[in-house]
Amino acid sequence: MSGVVGKVVAITGASSGIGAATAIELADRGAAVVLGARRGDRLASLVDRIRGDGGRAEMLEVDVTRRGDLAELVRLVVDRFGRLDVLVSNAGIASLAPVADLEVDAWDAMIDVNVRGVLYGIAAAMPVFRSQGRGHFVTTVSTSGLKIVPTQAVYAGTKNAVRTVLEALRQESTDGVVRTTAISPGYVRTELVDNVPDPDQREAARRAMAEMGIAPEAVARAVAFAIEQPDDVEIGELVIRPARQG
Repeated sequence: MSGVVGKVVAITGASSGIGAATAIELADRGAAVVLGARRGDRLASLVDRIRGDGGRAEMLEVDVTRRGDLAELVRLVVDRFGRLDVLVSNAGIASLAPVADLEVDAWDAMIDVNVRGVLYGIAAAMPVFRSQGRGHFVTTVSTSGLKIVPTQAVYAGTKNAVRTVLEALRQESTDGVVRTTAISPGYVRTELVDNVPDPDQREAARRAMAEMGIAPEAVARAVAFAIEQPDDVEIGELVIRPARQG
């Protein structure tokens, strides 16, 4: 099953940024999208926009740190559309600080969202993929895991943990049933750094995003490219960053 038309795609972290842009891109290309995030008001507005443009969309308030929420999301997809072709695990948070600052609560939050959230999605979707004989995990990782820099140690660690899981899953899935794709964006104009606790670091990250960041729609097109490949073609990893990013 190649192309995007007719595919059924669930997206976490869909209320803004890359997740919202991906929802619009895929719906515009003919996919049915089911959107999950914590901010239900934003999801509702996005669903209304997609439906207003003639697309198919459903929503569910989802906290990816709760395993049951991911299971409920997958159940909604299957109940509404009869199958799930792709799970886009996009929910993520970032906190920037030197390790010596011992921001342990921030470490826990990043591990819960960025790692456990992805694993819970895999746990929810894998039985469906195996049952129907086809499925695709597309997961937002980060260039932070490719170039390690100060203040991003734990964030990069969570992203590299997910990259490792996806690579192992790829090697375990050479029967052709499950495909995996890691999307590693660089600076993208999103709300990712809005919750960085240190105001100076938060403002510096916002400036870098504003001055250098690419539009989230660029990443959405990369996601669509991975999804539209024939079932026997797997795009294992895509790195998409601003041309000016070092």
